[in-house]
Amino acid sequence: MASVTAGQRARPATDRGERIYAIGDVHGCYELLVALLARLDEHDAGLPAARSQHMLLLGDLIDRGPDSAKVLGFLYDLTRETDQVLVLQGNHEQLMLRALDGEPGMLKAWMRVGGKQTLQSFGITPPDPDEDVDIAGYTAMLNRSFPRPWIDWLRALPLRARSGDYFFCHAGVRPGVALNRQTATDLLWIRGEFLSDLGDHGAVIVHGHSVHTEPEVRHNRIGIDTGAYRTGILSAVYLEGTQRGIITTDSLIRAA
Repeated sequence: MASVTAGQRARPATDRGERIYAIGDVHGCYELLVALLARLDEHDAGLPAARSQHMLLLGDLIDRGPDSAKVLGFLYDLTRETDQVLVLQGNHEQLMLRALDGEPGMLKAWMRVGGKQTLQSFGITPPDPDEDVDIAGYTAMLNRSFPRPWIDWLRALPLRARSGDYFFCHAGVRPGVALNRQTATDLLWIRGEFLSDLGDHGAVIVHGHSVHTEPEVRHNRIGIDTGAYRTGILSAVYLEGTQRGIITTDSLIRAA
């Protein structure tokens, strides 16, 4: 076994024999998702077969982009065809579900952050923000309009996953709190305190939620939300043992 001297960090690794492709926030960009999956297939085809393999989506499937309904239908079907695809819940899915549950203020909050585009992708006219809306009636209509199996699936999505030295979630973790004690609120919503922290979280956190022009690779986290709906770039990180790389819709792979 090779020794690690003071100041050096051991290279993080996945579980032995596991290959992972983790994809950042899709936000209704169906065409970009299909394009990225083609690149992942191309990359995977050039590698020896892995003992186990998973594609992991880090949440925020919906809102802002034009094709949330297509994205949901595609991924719902895909997760029924294979157990190699894992989807995590993001804060936008949580907002949508809370709006559908009729929580006060949630429908307006959802509309402000891209819910309008999601409704339009389902052929539903968004509520007029300048008019009084019968919230109970409107949310009842939404619940009738969305496919019930899709909603049940979204409710059941996990908030976290782990492989070896990597921990996957949508937004990040609360510094100083053990990974098995992280709250749903932090896993879905945290930003500043997590992004600025340089400490060891107990694993390398692979996350989305916070947009950056390029994937951010730090010693304690890897952020892969490149703002697909506004940049036209959807990104993923490839992880296998101690190997890793970045794959985006505009480049096949680069070192990470």
